[in-house]
Amino acid sequence: MKTRSQAIVIASAALWLLAIGFGLWMLWNYQNSAGAAGVPPSRWPVNSRVEPMTGQPTLVMMVHPHCPCSRASIGELALMMARCQGRVSAYVLFFKPEGFPDGWERTDLWDSAASIPGVKAISDYGGIEARDFNAMTSGATMLYDAEGRLLFSGGITGSRGHSGDNDGRSAIVSLLMNEEAGLRETHVFGCSLVDQSHACSDRERPWSK
Repeated sequence: MKTRSQAIVIASAALWLLAIGFGLWMLWNYQNSAGAAGVPPSRWPVNSRVEPMTGQPTLVMMVHPHCPCSRASIGELALMMARCQGRVSAYVLFFKPEGFPDGWERTDLWDSAASIPGVKAISDYGGIEARDFNAMTSGATMLYDAEGRLLFSGGITGSRGHSGDNDGRSAIVSLLMNEEAGLRETHVFGCSLVDQSHACSDRERPWSK
């Protein structure tokens, strides 16, 4: 009887450890799964309603206003703008699906972006600008030079919702400091801007009206 009880305890512990390991693997896999990569235009899109700044580079970031992962992207943008103050102007375009109520896109992410010096938050009704820039994932960031030529595209976080040093932010800072950038493209981590079924969290229901 004692041997049987010990076997049950060992088997239960093994199953428990297996469940924990599987959960950690799922979490790691989720955090490190990049979003769909769009290919932005090599020059500033002529149909864009957003005017690039004259005489200096312009940065554009596309954000889903209910994507919790994008808080890290906004935080990294704040650090980058502080480091490169006066060298770049930035727009954060907040995706708003057609038919959604006024103010749906004005979340805490909007407030955080709008509070960054040198950054202007704008509504992207119907995702028109996202289509013009061919952005498919929240957090997609493009840097164009003063002549409207694409210098960088990708994300500025290392994984979903993770702040800290990363290749995207380092590349943009290097370009703005007139230094050589090791990368010109990086992965983007965040909610989909084109597929409403791919939300960061069903519990938060980011696509609901």
